[in-house]
Amino acid sequence: MMICHCQSITDRDIRAAVDWMRASDPETIITPGKIYRALGKKADCGGCLPLFMDTMRDCDSFEVPEILRGLRRAPGKETSDERRRKGY
Repeated sequence: MMICHCQSITDRDIRAAVDWMRASDPETIITPGKIYRALGKKADCGGCLPLFMDTMRDCDSFEVPEILRGLRRAPGKETSDERRRKGY
């Protein structure tokens, strides 16, 4: 099925990229940007991203590696205003 018409990306392309990335590095975090780069493409209009993400999540090898599950930021490092000015 065609997922991205702008870049001619199919669900098979996405699944193959996810499988290839997982096989080459089992501990990698797979993102849409990494998939686009693996396919030699760039996101264009972004209209496909919801379907793109759903297709990624449906891949058998997409899951987060065991070693990376449950990681969180260290407490106290975050600020509520993220150091932004009031008018931002």
